[in-house]
Amino acid sequence: MRVPHVIPYQGSKRKLAPQILDYVQYKVKGTIYEPFAGSAAITLAAAASEIGNSYVIGDKFSPLINLWELIINKPDYVTDNYSKIWNAQLDDPKSHFLEIRKKFNDEQDPVQFLYLVARCVKNAIRFNANGEFNQSADNRRLGMKPEKVSKESYAISSILKEKTKVISGDFMQVLKNAGSDDFIYMDPPWQGTSSKKDPRYAYLLDLDELISGLAELNERNIPYLLSFDGTCGNKSYGRELPEFLQLKKVGLNAGRSSQAILLGRDDVTIESLYISPAMTDKNREKAKSREQIKLFS
Repeated sequence: MRVPHVIPYQGSKRKLAPQILDYVQYKVKGTIYEPFAGSAAITLAAAASEIGNSYVIGDKFSPLINLWELIINKPDYVTDNYSKIWNAQLDDPKSHFLEIRKKFNDEQDPVQFLYLVARCVKNAIRFNANGEFNQSADNRRLGMKPEKVSKESYAISSILKEKTKVISGDFMQVLKNAGSDDFIYMDPPWQGTSSKKDPRYAYLLDLDELISGLAELNERNIPYLLSFDGTCGNKSYGRELPEFLQLKKVGLNAGRSSQAILLGRDDVTIESLYISPAMTDKNREKAKSREQIKLFS
């Protein structure tokens, strides 16, 4: 089934989703959680493939979560309001973008946020020290057309409505009700970008808090996958997570980076995926059951 997408986040795991979900080698009986949602690429891919029975989309940035609530439950509202904002730019796109950016920083309207993400440079959100959206417009284009926003929003609603809960909050708040029958995918701010003030994120992530949270999830025997660092050419991002977490690390080929393409280089990005002990156990149990079926069939 085609996987719909409507929030064009830079760094989205849309292209990597099939590789990531290959490591979920069993039927998830419970809920799939994505507490650092962004474009919710893994949730959408899982729902389109009918992996899991229900979903939780979480993020600390409330305008994003409010946008997900509208996309899932009121796609008509998103379609109508985005269309008004998009069409109003046609006479003077540059000034209109600045006007909507100011309004969003004052009002935190979720559909205004969608327009800004769709229209800004490289779909790369940026924030100033006051937490205000301050990325510039890409004046070579007008952003995603209303027709596409409508099509994608209705498609997302059709696979997530009445199956999905959205939660605004810290990742461990989002995961407080998760259990061993559930599955969690986490894509927090990367190491190397989250240890200092970085305009790519509305909120920074404390590495010690992440490690503490992962340890708690291990104690609760909850399966999870974590994207958190990687390499691009000779450049590495972040340090190894501590051995006591007992995470298995694999590399996913994310292809040539946009920067490498611009510079005419062949640097390939390899993103690290960490597999939790409970996830490894679930996959091992599934593999054993498959072998037993083969033996007795």
